[in-house]
Amino acid sequence: MADKRDYYEVLGVSKSASKDEIKSAYRKLAKKYHPDNKETGDEAKFKEIQEAYDVLFDDQKRSAYDQFGHAAFEQAGGNPGANPFQGGFGGGFSDLGDIFSSFFGGGRRQNVNPTAPRRGNDVLQRIKIDFMDAINGRDFDLQIDVDERCPTCGGTGAKTPNDIQTCSRCAGRGYVSVKRQSLFGAITSQEICSQCGGSGKTIKEKCKDCGGKGYIHKKKTIKVHVPAGILPGQQIRSTGNGERGVNGGENGDLYIEIIVKPHQYFKREGNDIYLDVPLDFVDACLGAKIDVPTVYGDVTLTVPAGCQPNQILRMKGCGVKDRKSGKPGDQYVKLDIRVPTNLSKSQKDALTEFKNESEKKDTSLFAKFKKMFKK
Repeated sequence: MADKRDYYEVLGVSKSASKDEIKSAYRKLAKKYHPDNKETGDEAKFKEIQEAYDVLFDDQKRSAYDQFGHAAFEQAGGNPGANPFQGGFGGGFSDLGDIFSSFFGGGRRQNVNPTAPRRGNDVLQRIKIDFMDAINGRDFDLQIDVDERCPTCGGTGAKTPNDIQTCSRCAGRGYVSVKRQSLFGAITSQEICSQCGGSGKTIKEKCKDCGGKGYIHKKKTIKVHVPAGILPGQQIRSTGNGERGVNGGENGDLYIEIIVKPHQYFKREGNDIYLDVPLDFVDACLGAKIDVPTVYGDVTLTVPAGCQPNQILRMKGCGVKDRKSGKPGDQYVKLDIRVPTNLSKSQKDALTEFKNESEKKDTSLFAKFKKMFKK
């Protein structure tokens, strides 16, 4: 035993290493030194790595090794681990196929029972609704195509329960074992039985309504409720209207994503509404009370005297009501101050008088502007 290297040193891990760290180190070294790796393969090193892993990954063997070292296994003929070419690969790789897949980027196989019921996939469908329907909510009918379990046979596909038989090829397992030759020798894998399609059963006489499929394809109309305040991109779930399940499994769900058409005037950001409002320049100068449209109807807004073009006024609580809390957002009004183009004589006289008075007092904006150049 004196010529054996320390197992922790072989794997390059500390004595306090976790099982995950040990497994990770083993996998990395096993790939590197496996004899079938033409670049760095080394059979002696691979056996040494395998032996170290078999001891350190086993809690009982590791405890004995930590206490007595290599001497703990002298009575076992000095070989505490399994021969890597006889009887498997310890707990690291279950077979040569796992090492092969790790060389080429594959993952470990998972044992999935092909005869077990499996839920169908979910389906996504997008619909476009009007802006105000998203604000106020609405119900509408949606036509969909769906596969439903056959009511005659209950999804078995058989005319009677006695017509359901165990598959003779796979003996009801749903899969068969197939042996293939590879670079590493013969590899046995499992494949879905082609005779029963993985169900483990065959049908002697098929259901007359579904033709043995176990389901019926149909068009149907479902009611969809769009809740008030829904945002673009949000989804509504319709249970059981997705893809059909397998082996009697339930259908997936249908998810309906909401696309909202833009409004001609209102713009929405979250629960807030933005609106451009035209305003006469006289109202901008003197101030006014105006009835402004909101998504829930007209609301009176007080425009302060002397407001400026593009000034934004906030209408608190006049936005969209939140779907969950019911608390409304705000509406923001951008003032689009308009200058009239067709004035009557009396209007022109009034404005001329205003202009003359401003010039006498030297308070016109242009006069103030000119003074800046005389400084």
